[in-house]
Amino acid sequence: MKPAEFLLLLLGAALLLTSRANGDICPAVEQAVQLFLSGSPDDYISNMGRYVSDPAVLANEAALKKCVDSKLTEEDKQHAMSAVNKLFSSTLC
Repeated sequence: MKPAEFLLLLLGAALLLTSRANGDICPAVEQAVQLFLSGSPDDYISNMGRYVSDPAVLANEAALKKCVDSKLTEEDKQHAMSAVNKLFSSTLC
């Protein structure tokens, strides 16, 4: 999967989550996305551990984070964060 495709998938999932719930979920999703794009792997997995208890899911999250960190450039991550920030500044949140 190309980085751009992945980011679209990630942003779509975040938008879907925030559009189906009230504004209370937005800060949690925003934090998870920020840690996913720019946090350390340990911080991201620790944060996800608050919501997911299945070790297999957490292992997949760690593998995905490792993949993103190795494939996306800092510029890619900044562009993605810019898009995410626009989503979370919308009236839905």
